Amino acid sequence: MAQQVNDNKGANTLRSKILFTLFCLAIYRIGVHIPTPGVDGNAVSEFFNSQNRGIFGLFNTFTGGALAQFSIFALGIMPYISASIIFQLLTSAIPFLEQLKKEGDAGRKKISQYTKYATIVLAVIQGYGMSTWLASQSLPDGRMLISGGMLGIYYFKFMTIITLVAGTAFVMWLGDQISERGIGNGSSMIIFTGIAASIPAGAQNLIQLVKSGELQFIVALLLLAFMIATIFAVIYMEVAQRRITIQYSQRLANGGMTSAATSHLPVKINFPGVIPPIFASSLLMFPSTLAQFTNVAWIKAMSESINPNGIVFNIIFVGLIIFFSFFYTDIVFNADEVSENLKKTGAFVPGIRAGKSTADFIRYVLDRINVLGCFYLCVICVLPGLLVQSFGIPFYFGGTSLLILVGVAIDTSQQIQSHLLTQKYDSFLKGTKIRSRRVQF
Repeated sequence: MAQQVNDNKGANTLRSKILFTLFCLAIYRIGVHIPTPGVDGNAVSEFFNSQNRGIFGLFNTFTGGALAQFSIFALGIMPYISASIIFQLLTSAIPFLEQLKKEGDAGRKKISQYTKYATIVLAVIQGYGMSTWLASQSLPDGRMLISGGMLGIYYFKFMTIITLVAGTAFVMWLGDQISERGIGNGSSMIIFTGIAASIPAGAQNLIQLVKSGELQFIVALLLLAFMIATIFAVIYMEVAQRRITIQYSQRLANGGMTSAATSHLPVKINFPGVIPPIFASSLLMFPSTLAQFTNVAWIKAMSESINPNGIVFNIIFVGLIIFFSFFYTDIVFNADEVSENLKKTGAFVPGIRAGKSTADFIRYVLDRINVLGCFYLCVICVLPGLLVQSFGIPFYFGGTSLLILVGVAIDTSQQIQSHLLTQKYDSFLKGTKIRSRRVQF
């Protein structure tokens, strides 16, 4: 009876976490449709739709359509991602930040606070750039996107910066709430929601292209089959592991003999997950977005060269994915700590000495795995966009979006399963204690 009560309590806790996460994501989706004050939503949407294949298509996909509508969440979570990248890089270069990281939870909270301050600064810069650029743009029929004369433009810039910064701060807060009280990583869940929200519109657009004859039916089927095959490939690679054999020495009480219990240390093939593509995309979008807001010739040339599915973009994108894969793995996975923990528990890798030799072996295995993981990430993130461009599909579609969708879905599913397993384990232990008390009585 007591175990059933504990199971029901655990189920209610998980249900509450899931409902809270859905509630936060619903608030985010509502905010996506609230326009920034002083903006003609239809005119801005019409303007952005004409540039949907460029860097704005990539940015708009990550914000769930908020940029195309120029809503209060037009910047989305991307300034926070950019700030996180900057501070992760600075942590390895600045002794003060490195020392804060070693201080544990207190140091990490301090770094998180600095990251949020940097997010506000980046949001102000991007908000100013977007408002200045929009104020100078006009539609093909000659209408200005922003009307009201010089005074109206200044008022628009001021209100836009305030609104976009407040929207970014609110989205960042929502992400923190999901991470603390919900299911999954808050920032990843927000990006996941934005990408997933664009799927119905993309499917409808594809159907319209087939009906109008702009896209052949066989090409549409091939595109759909390729997407399904890519999803299966991502699922397979995301759950694939390299198992390092581990043995535990056990001393028998009767004769003093020892026996070895064999286990394994699982290491994911794609250890950093979706972090490298998100970081790489964010880093590429920030300068490219700023380049759109100036009339300088060389900046315009750089903007045109750094275009999704372009050669320069893909080369830089691949390089950043490789860099962040190794960099993130080196930060998160501490081989020395793993080796020390194995040594304390009496575990060892067969044929490898405990201590430094074990740590070096784990690093060697992890580096080799990372090579395969980087190749997989680069193919998934770059190849779909190149194929779509070859077929002339007039809307943005990339492997990065699919990777984020599948990766976040798998990670969230694993967290739910882990939560359920923990509940069952806790209820089992509590039931065992209750039964033992009854026996003693």
